[in-house]
Amino acid sequence: MPITKDAALAALGKIIAPDLQRPLTELERVRDLSIEGEVVALTVELTSHFKQRLAADIEAALKGAGAKEVRLAWDVSIPTRNILPDDPCPGVRNIVLVMSGKGGVGKSTVAANLTLALSRSGAKVGLLDADMYGPSVPTMLGVMGRPTSADGQRFLPLERFGVKLMSIGFLLEDPRSAVVWRGPMLQNALIQFMRDVDWGELEYLVLDMPPGTGDIALTISQKLRTTGAIVVTTPQEVALQDVYKSVSMAQKVGIPLLGVVENESYFVCDGCSKRHELFGAGGGQKVAEFAEAPLLGQIPIDPAVREWGDAGTPVVQAAPGSPIAGAFLEVAERLASQISAHDLASGGGLRIDRSGGTNKHLPIMR
Repeated sequence: MPITKDAALAALGKIIAPDLQRPLTELERVRDLSIEGEVVALTVELTSHFKQRLAADIEAALKGAGAKEVRLAWDVSIPTRNILPDDPCPGVRNIVLVMSGKGGVGKSTVAANLTLALSRSGAKVGLLDADMYGPSVPTMLGVMGRPTSADGQRFLPLERFGVKLMSIGFLLEDPRSAVVWRGPMLQNALIQFMRDVDWGELEYLVLDMPPGTGDIALTISQKLRTTGAIVVTTPQEVALQDVYKSVSMAQKVGIPLLGVVENESYFVCDGCSKRHELFGAGGGQKVAEFAEAPLLGQIPIDPAVREWGDAGTPVVQAAPGSPIAGAFLEVAERLASQISAHDLASGGGLRIDRSGGTNKHLPIMR
């Protein structure tokens, strides 16, 4: 029996949008639905470039309802953060901070691989190395050279793998030279990297933040309307104690928390294929519960991450089909959904909390 339009809509009504976790049909994201015999054609609106999983679900549902062929088109529109008139990066739809109160948890590794995962999905992405004292982007992305200026006023970011890049490391004569600056100089440099770099039109700008809860994080909270932050941790308790402080700081200064990534979560032995939790277990979930944010994923320990990072090609770019790259890609897909959900739910602008309650901070809610 040929598939009918009602049957097709009923099948599509069971497909859940990954951002708002509601049916596609309820969100009115199915357009131009047409049926010719046993061929179903439709256009689906997306809020991120990750579409493989959703495409497979749609095709399976429609073929289960009687379709022999599914012709699927996409209309991708990335939601936008609240951009104020004085925003230093008005062409950037979303600014995402990758942060941790603890050094050495692999924050730069996570930032670089998530950036490339977003780029490989088809998004326009930039990566800003906001760690002035310990810039890692030049090494991890294999980029050397100095930014140039097209108009004598704004720098052009360097590019690699289709990603726009900026780091204080590009401006140092000797990469081993220390940056000996006080807080105000750090803040001014960061604002220049945001305002005086021609980022162009980007869908995501990822900021690799320094560890701790100091000047850089405070400057960003005051000068930028960010989409939100993801927090990177490792499972052991000694890391969690510092990461909790980073979460607390974000909450106090009004930076939304999009999720938590547990890095170095476990190691799978080549000989026994057994999962070894070298640094304990459950740390990422504890931080997620404290932050009231989802655990976006657990990244295993894999020598390939270090090897490719040292070689200047993060593993997501070097070996996209590998299991470890797949772990980063899954986290990036969940992150993109969280970004879209946050932007759609916030609707832009600030609202005043007039409910009284137990809010001990300023009554501005993002």
